[in-house]
Amino acid sequence: MNTTSTTALDPQRVQRRSVFLLSSAQLLSGVGNGATLSIGSLLAVDLTGSEAWAGSITTVLTLAAAIAALPLARLAESRGRRVGLVTGLVAAMAGALLIIVSVMSQLFVVLLLGAALLGLGNAANLQARFAAVDLAQPEHRGRSLSTVVWAITIGAVAGPNLIQPGAVVGAALGLPPIVGPFVFSAAGLLLAAVLLFVGLRPDPLLLARRLAAADGPGEAGEKPIRGTVGSGLRAVRSSPQAMLALTAVVGAHGVMVAVMSMTPLHLQQLLGGSHQGHHGGTTDSTDALVIIGVTISLHIAGMYALSPLWGWLTDRAGRLQTIALGHGLLLLAVFIAGFGQHEPVLVTSGLILLGLGWSAATIAGSTLLAESVAPGQRVTVQGVSDTLMGAAGAVGGATSGLLLAWIGYQGLNIASSMVAAAVLALAGVAALRGPLRHAG
Repeated sequence: MNTTSTTALDPQRVQRRSVFLLSSAQLLSGVGNGATLSIGSLLAVDLTGSEAWAGSITTVLTLAAAIAALPLARLAESRGRRVGLVTGLVAAMAGALLIIVSVMSQLFVVLLLGAALLGLGNAANLQARFAAVDLAQPEHRGRSLSTVVWAITIGAVAGPNLIQPGAVVGAALGLPPIVGPFVFSAAGLLLAAVLLFVGLRPDPLLLARRLAAADGPGEAGEKPIRGTVGSGLRAVRSSPQAMLALTAVVGAHGVMVAVMSMTPLHLQQLLGGSHQGHHGGTTDSTDALVIIGVTISLHIAGMYALSPLWGWLTDRAGRLQTIALGHGLLLLAVFIAGFGQHEPVLVTSGLILLGLGWSAATIAGSTLLAESVAPGQRVTVQGVSDTLMGAAGAVGGATSGLLLAWIGYQGLNIASSMVAAAVLALAGVAALRGPLRHAG
């Protein structure tokens, strides 16, 4: 009976519906992340009374996302994508509500707990891109993955702009105005969770497995491996293509976070202290904040807005070629930002290219990773990839401040260029070896 019901389904119709649902959920849930990044540091300083804790919310959120990646992958492995994604989104909704409670109770530890739970939502959003390729045809995998990545753009851009309307909503509900945006965040996360819980049926991962089993025994029908970092890394090491894909994704994330996290501080020092305006005076501090805000906004737009283009190139030009393009853009980005460190326009241009390079490398690398290991290894390997991305971001963010103090902003960019150059060389060598072979 299961075989009959599976056969009666049109996998590509289910695939199109799944991509639409996943993209819609990304749009709704992205508001939570945007609000946290824009207001979290303000809340931390307000509750602790010290600027030393300003970066604590971003740090906790990033680490929680990295730690949660494998447990959510194991849950998806055993229960399907729907359960894994909904669990992460519901936890994030609870986190948004806890952030509201933290301000009302003036408890910093509650704020940290709320940020950690929001990190689970970030982990779920990352894994949604892999859910988009469970049923995708090989020639459309890049497009499907990039569509889901692109959908988060609207939420990421909308989140920081909800401060004013959020204050109105917060006041209407009798809440402190500053936590108003998290009312929108909780509502968006709830709607995203309900949308996936009700609509993501049949589950794309479970359906893909049933279809593989119906096709007969073989590699596609292998039992899933144990969901641990060790088993995932062993699976990656068994495939040179998977090794390159993982290296490309993790390397791009580390470079992006390292340079991006120190650029606001560099611009603040440049514009607020040493940068002279046309009339000889230093740039006004308010103008400096505006320039910094525009730079980071353009960087975020670069990360997500052109995702469909990179997905199209991944499918048409090739995975390795798009990985090479991504890391080539990262090299160009750090060159322009580093050697143009005294010109805000050049730094901003570098940050835009940094976002574009990250996007191309991440989409092409994630697509290649998903198809370079056996189906039974895929979900665990994807969880390991997200864990290592989070770790690379944490290391990049932690070491970038030390490098900035030691060798300056230009030196930080030069050091980051070595990672991009290494991956670019690896992609070039792999392309010379011949066409890629897909595991399924």
